[in-house]
Amino acid sequence: MHLFEFLPPMPATVAAVFLLAGLAKGVVGMGLPTISMALLALFMPPAQAAALLVVPSLLTNLWQARPARTLGPLLRRVGPMQMGVCVGTLAGAILFGPPAGDWGVAALGAVLLAYAAWGLFGTPPVLSARGERWLGPCAGMLTGVITALTGVFVVPAVPYLQSLALDKDGLVQAMGVSFTVSTVALAAGLWLNGSYGASAAGASFAMLAPALLGMAAGQRLRRTLSPRMFRLCFMASLAALGAYQLVEGLAS
Repeated sequence: MHLFEFLPPMPATVAAVFLLAGLAKGVVGMGLPTISMALLALFMPPAQAAALLVVPSLLTNLWQARPARTLGPLLRRVGPMQMGVCVGTLAGAILFGPPAGDWGVAALGAVLLAYAAWGLFGTPPVLSARGERWLGPCAGMLTGVITALTGVFVVPAVPYLQSLALDKDGLVQAMGVSFTVSTVALAAGLWLNGSYGASAAGASFAMLAPALLGMAAGQRLRRTLSPRMFRLCFMASLAALGAYQLVEGLAS
């Protein structure tokens, strides 16, 4: 399949989606895959949308996973969760296939609603060291299965990472690590299902520029916009999109 055949007949609209998603990531440190999947799934199959976000998500999250000097201790702490992410994503891809059809839309809507509800009302408890040992792999596996079903890898990964009582920089880096691992696992799962080949990779790479441009603009905007107000608007918008997609998927 040729690169431009993989993209829908509205590449400017797709680029605008990644620009907006990058803007959100620049302001709050996350949201690129969530917004991309939420909006792209309105006019293309979920598996195609998931394939498009691989390169922008991977490279922006690798950037977020710096600096290297603090990566070792962090990986020792969140490594078991990341192993669970890989196992859950690949198992979900093998068992359920690529995100597709009405069930894929409904599953994505349900995840967006859950994520928005947590963002608006949730306050994760602080875990003990004993709790981390067993809850980390479980949270990772559940995140992986949800990733395979929907292409979104923030639930329950982000609430779990927030429960580790990391400082601000540590949390941002931990999210970068987790999202990087999830993106690689998602690409592997899509490849296993035949949804990620050379044309998909090329189209995904084409979306890197608008995502990076949006991220840079978001980082500048962060200095003038209240993160709390932006987060409220962000979560409310995701809740509305999630409700729409859940109803559409169940009614079809």
